[in-house]
Amino acid sequence: MSAPVITDIAQAEQGTSLWRDAWQRLRRNRLAVFGLVVLTFFVLIALLTPWIAPYGYAEQQLALGATPPSAQHWLGTDIYGRDLLTQIMYGGRISLAVGFIATAVALLIGVTWGAVAGYAGGKVDAVMMRLVDILYALPFMIFIVLLMVVFGRNMLLLFLAIGAVEWLTMARIMRSQVQSLRQQEFVEAAISLGLSPGTIIRRHLVPNALGPIIVYTTLTIPSVMLLEAFLSFLGLGVQPPQTSWGLLISYGAESMEEYPWLLLYPGLALTLTLFSLNFLGDGLRDALDVRGAKD
Repeated sequence: MSAPVITDIAQAEQGTSLWRDAWQRLRRNRLAVFGLVVLTFFVLIALLTPWIAPYGYAEQQLALGATPPSAQHWLGTDIYGRDLLTQIMYGGRISLAVGFIATAVALLIGVTWGAVAGYAGGKVDAVMMRLVDILYALPFMIFIVLLMVVFGRNMLLLFLAIGAVEWLTMARIMRSQVQSLRQQEFVEAAISLGLSPGTIIRRHLVPNALGPIIVYTTLTIPSVMLLEAFLSFLGLGVQPPQTSWGLLISYGAESMEEYPWLLLYPGLALTLTLFSLNFLGDGLRDALDVRGAKD
């Protein structure tokens, strides 16, 4: 009879971690799990597209033209006789790449800027955050359009341009997190040990702010993807021969009355991805909210 007692005591002493508790809470959120499954599905499809696409990306059947979904073409074909499912799969690679890479650029700038401002404080913080306020007041859509017009339309510039305008909110979030962590005992201990400010920010402050960073990431990716789709819809984003969901939606909108499937299926793929990311972001926010979990 003593063995179960010893086991229970060992389990109690072992305890649990913040991340394990967060994972348990996330698993109980059905919408968040749905979002995670759908997002994983689209990412896997994007990675495997060159090997699993039913047709070649540039393969055309001009004599076939635009045809509705059939056994040969599950989602139909466009006006050039190209398989729409193949186009959506390749377009998803570009749209997801823009979402993830541009968000990574925004996180790199925003986390660094906010952490330095929050840790330095005083006049340095005031100057850095006033610059953020000024940039917030600028019309960023016009800024991106000007970049595309002046420097040309290429994928690298698209990643950098979108990432360069999405970092401001992350900078504010990171600054507030660092300001609250700055007064903690572990930071004071690191300072007393003679660690440099850069080391303290990199090893102690940023890792302890990962919760808000992760939540913001899942909420920024759909915003970036929607911005890319809008730019492509206007003809300022991805350009042929490359394609994206936004570009496919633009083509579908031009002939939506005659060929509705050209707009329906790319729009459905983008909508599902955006909803999934938002569901996952909301679930992560609730799962990582320790105070809300205790209530």
